[in-house]
Amino acid sequence: MAFVDEVTIKAHAGKGGDGVVRWLHIKGTEKGGPAGGDGGRGGDVILEGVRDLAALSRYRFEKDFRARNGGAGENDNRHGADGAAVVLPVPIGTLARVTETGQEFDLSREGERVVVFAGGAGGKGNARFKGSMNQNPFQATLGKEGENGSVLLSLKIIADAGLIGLPNAGKSSLLNALTHARSKVGAYPFTTLDPYLGDFYGYILADIPGLISGASAGRGLGSKFLKHVERTKMLVHLVSAEQENLIAAYQAVRAELAAFSADLSSKPEMVVISKIDLIPDTERENLRTSFGEATGKKAVLLSTVDADLLKAFSDRLSKELAAAR
Repeated sequence: MAFVDEVTIKAHAGKGGDGVVRWLHIKGTEKGGPAGGDGGRGGDVILEGVRDLAALSRYRFEKDFRARNGGAGENDNRHGADGAAVVLPVPIGTLARVTETGQEFDLSREGERVVVFAGGAGGKGNARFKGSMNQNPFQATLGKEGENGSVLLSLKIIADAGLIGLPNAGKSSLLNALTHARSKVGAYPFTTLDPYLGDFYGYILADIPGLISGASAGRGLGSKFLKHVERTKMLVHLVSAEQENLIAAYQAVRAELAAFSADLSSKPEMVVISKIDLIPDTERENLRTSFGEATGKKAVLLSTVDADLLKAFSDRLSKELAAAR
């Protein structure tokens, strides 16, 4: 199923049940008093945060949802049944915006629930209108309509660290090496078209699709890349050693982060020179030194096929994540 990170749905809360006019029927009594019950409340439309990145995929084709109406009041002052709510699961990190009002709901925790459209109140039965001046009321009120409208559901992944870099920087290989993820790996740009998540000793790592210059203006995967980086706590910026100009590659990504959001560009960043196995051992330290002098960043050397380098990187990443949490 295709990954969906933004979709608009329509939803309708339930109508409240009508109040009713009823009378007591007691044996031996010619005329009892009013006994019409109130109508039940209409069901709400509820969003629930779940730990399922693909939860929005359900709404690609099913886009109209309705909660149940409340039941009408009954005899003997019995309250009508409340209508069942409709509960719509959305991934943690989903921002829901009601189109008609602009009201927003941010679901950031598993199991968190928010009511986006409230069900209508039930009507009042004639028992509610009894008084000293009105012993036998014939009044009853209708149930209220439930709220309804359109909701834009937009997922912004929440992760401890986002793996960023140009296409083919080695992000997917690193995620797979550190976690049990199955991020797609290939020898061509944009192998990763959708974000992947992995569990790294209790920390969530996100393999974010690669970007190109102009991404902040929509080129390539554009804002699809950048919006998923917004809510990560820190960035792991991979620059491939196979790049002809590592500094330019690094600065291209940094420029896009800054163009998209000042907050994004100020996040804690760990810089990694990846695929270091592609260059001779004797040139590695010189490469790191020259990169650091040009960027002011002390980069980590990494190769996912070198167990020692991978272990050293894993240990450092754990410390960096602990500091950022």
